[in-house]
Amino acid sequence: MKIAVPTRDNMVDNHFGHCDHYTIFTINDGVVKMKEILPSPQGCGCKSGIALVLRQKGVQVMLAGSMGDGAKNVLESNDIKVVRGQSGNIDELVKAYLAGDIKDSGEGCSHHECNG
Repeated sequence: MKIAVPTRDNMVDNHFGHCDHYTIFTINDGVVKMKEILPSPQGCGCKSGIALVLRQKGVQVMLAGSMGDGAKNVLESNDIKVVRGQSGNIDELVKAYLAGDIKDSGEGCSHHECNG
């Protein structure tokens, strides 16, 4: 399994579409085996093509802070499960997710800078 997290300074970047980069965790037998850094494309996350890139890399889960419905829909249409409302250290977050302690907040962005 692969899990992606929008990242800045080893912390969850609060805005999926404008993060510094994505950290992709490769998980085998419930343990992190590898971390990969994927630079964030310029522009709005839901229109940048990042969902397709993540899918092609085998990402199945996105642990994110704040995310608009457009980005959530694009990720989910690419078979990537979205878990919003996350914050803090990305390594601890992934461990908590693997332990079953992380749930989606059900809340999206209240604004969207891409006008769509």
